[in-house]
Amino acid sequence: MKFFVDTAEVSEIRGLADTGLLDGVTTNPSLIAKSGRPMADVIREICSITPGPVSAEVTATDFETMLAEGRYLRDLAPNVAVKVPLTEAGLRTCRALANEGTPVNVTLCFTAAQALLAAKAGAAFISPFVGRLDDISTDGIQLIADIVQIYRNYPELKTEVLVASVRHPVHLVQAAKLGAHVATLPPQVIRQLLKHPLTDSGLAAFLADWKKTGQSIL
Repeated sequence: MKFFVDTAEVSEIRGLADTGLLDGVTTNPSLIAKSGRPMADVIREICSITPGPVSAEVTATDFETMLAEGRYLRDLAPNVAVKVPLTEAGLRTCRALANEGTPVNVTLCFTAAQALLAAKAGAAFISPFVGRLDDISTDGIQLIADIVQIYRNYPELKTEVLVASVRHPVHLVQAAKLGAHVATLPPQVIRQLLKHPLTDSGLAAFLADWKKTGQSIL
């Protein structure tokens, strides 16, 4: 499973990239707004940090403007993946950009039927939002299971399932067990993956015992 980080904070991305565990980045207009910086500057800088796909989202809602925005974003850096919403105009834009060789991330997916349409439109990634479904008492992980099963039924579909709106490590583990290709995680969730109290207590015990020996490895 590939790990993307869901943020536009360059310092966070740089730190995670240094670990070697980061495969890409996803952004959206809300995350860009939080950065307080011009969108183009942020996307270019993020793309210079990681060679993996960096999702940059259009803000138009009509096809013609959405396509123009997608082409502009694509030209910011060679590893930009244009992100479009799962609307009729978004799917038209997806098909047009995909035909031009541009990877497209179709976002705001909430049903398996929507995911099938995105795959048929040539999406490189589909972004189902598990946390937002959980918020309305719907099983978000079941959506991942349905999409993965449908895509496996049709090997000619090359769209990768990019699990989004991940709220905690359990979401990640459940999605990985189902065979989802990618998860995009907020920085704090990535850090939570590392933590376990038994790891901390076990390390403390090892170090305490080692200190008693009076030895030094170096």
